[in-house]
Amino acid sequence: MITRNAFLSVLGQACRLLTVLTMLAMPAVSGAWAAPEAPEAARFDAHATSFSFFFKDRDMDFHFGTLVLGAAGNGGLEIGEAFYAASRITDGDAASWQTEWAALAERVAARGEAALAAGHAVSARGQFLRAANYLRFSLVSMLPDNPEFLRRGARVRELMRQAGPLFDPPLHYFEVPFEGMALPGYFQAAPGTGPHKTLLMIGGGETFAEDLYFYIAPQALARGYNFVTVELPGQGLLPAAGMVFRTDTFTPMQRVVDAVLSRPEVDPARLAAYGISGGGLFVPQAAQRDPRLTAIAMNSAVVDAHALFAAMPVARMTAKDMDSWSTFHAGVVKSICWRYGVPMDAPASLVDANRGNTFDPARIPMPALIIVSEGEYRNEEVRRQQRLALDGFPNPATKMVLTPADEGAANHCVMENRSLVGLALFDWLDDIFK
Repeated sequence: MITRNAFLSVLGQACRLLTVLTMLAMPAVSGAWAAPEAPEAARFDAHATSFSFFFKDRDMDFHFGTLVLGAAGNGGLEIGEAFYAASRITDGDAASWQTEWAALAERVAARGEAALAAGHAVSARGQFLRAANYLRFSLVSMLPDNPEFLRRGARVRELMRQAGPLFDPPLHYFEVPFEGMALPGYFQAAPGTGPHKTLLMIGGGETFAEDLYFYIAPQALARGYNFVTVELPGQGLLPAAGMVFRTDTFTPMQRVVDAVLSRPEVDPARLAAYGISGGGLFVPQAAQRDPRLTAIAMNSAVVDAHALFAAMPVARMTAKDMDSWSTFHAGVVKSICWRYGVPMDAPASLVDANRGNTFDPARIPMPALIIVSEGEYRNEEVRRQQRLALDGFPNPATKMVLTPADEGAANHCVMENRSLVGLALFDWLDDIFK
C-alpha cells in the first residue's frame, strides 16, 4: 500500500517533469535568424533574479547572489565574511560595494601572508584565493577611469599567482601571444599521470579569468580533467589596452587552442570547451572553424548576439531612464559598453556592435551540450535561440539540460548552483570521452 507521503512525492515529481517537458515542447519563435520585436514582458534581462538574495537593488542583488555567493562551493568565499561585507554595503551604492569588498580582501590577504610566513601553505592558499575573489568583487560597477580599477585588477592577479604554487599540482599563470599583446590565463593539470582530458573554460561580457577558476575548476580537477581558462579581447583588463570585444572571437580562440594543445598534459582527443554568457557564442563560433575542439558546451547558446542584445531592456533605454538608475547599476552597464568599445552613455549601441556576431549550428560537427536555467528559458528570445541551436547541431550526442528553479538554479549561467552545472557538464563529457 502506498503511503500518503510517497504518493505526494511521486505526484510532485510528475508535475515537475510535466512542467519541464512542456517548456521543452514550446515551439521556437518563427523567423529563424530574424528576431521579432519583443513585448516588454518578453525582453531578456540577464541580471534578473528568480528570488531575492539580500539587496533591494536588483543588479546588486544579482551579483551578490550569483557572482559572490555562487563561489562558496569552489573555495571563493566564506559565508560569514561575505555577509559581513554585505551588511556594511549601502544598497545600490557602487562606492560602498567597492570599498567593503576591497577592505575585506586586504584583511584576508594579511592572514594569508602571515600563514605563508609561518610555513602553513594550505592555510595561506585558502586565504589568498578568497582575497583575490573578494578584490575581484570590488571591481564590479567600477568605471575604468577610476585609478583603482587597474591597480586592483593587477592585485587580483598577484594574489591568485601567490596561491598558484601552493596547489599540488600547481595552478600556473600563462599568457597567449596575440596581435602583439598577451591573453592572460591559468592552467592546472589534473592529478596523476597524463595526458588527461581537458576543460577549456571561456567567459562572457563581464569576465575575468579568475572568475572562471571559482566557477568550475575544483570540480574539473576532482573528475580528472585539466582545467584551463583565458581572457579574450573584451574581458578582464584587456579593454584598457584597446582590446575590446569583436565579432571574430574565433581568431583569438584559435591561438588559445594552439597554446592548450602545446601542453603535454593535454590529450588532444579529449579537449572540451565550455562557454558561459557571451562564451555561449564564442565557443561554438570557434568550434565552427576549429575541429580540434572535440566537444563543446554552452550556458546558454547565443546563436545571434545581435538579436539577443536587441531583446534586452538596455536597447531601449532613454536618458531619463538612465538618470533613474542606481550608481551600481549604472556602473555595470557603462562598464559593459566600455568592453564593447561603444560610448558608455549609449548602451543601445551594444545592439549594432553585435551585428553579424553569430554561429551556424549546422556547421559544428562535434557533440554539443546546452545548459540553460529554467528562469532564462522562460524568455522568448532565449528559448528561440536554444531551439535553433538544438535543432541545428547535427551530432546525435547533442543534448540540452534545463536546470530547475526549485533547486536554486534559475538565473543567468546558473552561477548560484555551480555543483549542478558540474554534474550536468561532466557527466555528459564523461560519456562523450569514454
